[in-house]
Amino acid sequence: MQVLLQRVLEASVTVEQSVVGQIGRGLLVFICAEQGDTDEISLKMLEKILKLRIFSDDAGKMNLSVQDVSGALLIVSQFTLAADTAKGNRPSFGRAAAPEHAKLLYDGFVNLARQSGLSIETGIFAADMKVALVNDGPVTIPLAI
Repeated sequence: MQVLLQRVLEASVTVEQSVVGQIGRGLLVFICAEQGDTDEISLKMLEKILKLRIFSDDAGKMNLSVQDVSGALLIVSQFTLAADTAKGNRPSFGRAAAPEHAKLLYDGFVNLARQSGLSIETGIFAADMKVALVNDGPVTIPLAI
């Protein structure tokens, strides 16, 4: 599973000119299910995201988690994180999970995230989405499990 986190002051997802998900301070979570990923991997990834200390404390040190700051999560499916660009000029997405399996993992991840008590918003799986954000820092962190 590949995840790209962006610490944001605000972020939103628009599909067909309608905002479908929007948050204030928190994390924009781009998630890609890969072949072989399981619900157990999703749970480990979510636990890592919730505990990752990438928000500033009163001294300006990255010492607080999204839970510590009562932030929100905007979770967006993004299969292109599985891109392999080693050969040629066109990315290969062979590592990405099949769409049916990826949707199950995405939905499971979102359901687990909703149990965290944080505000959770999402995009729409496999839709053509427009993502807007104000990156805070900027802080952008790739995660892989």
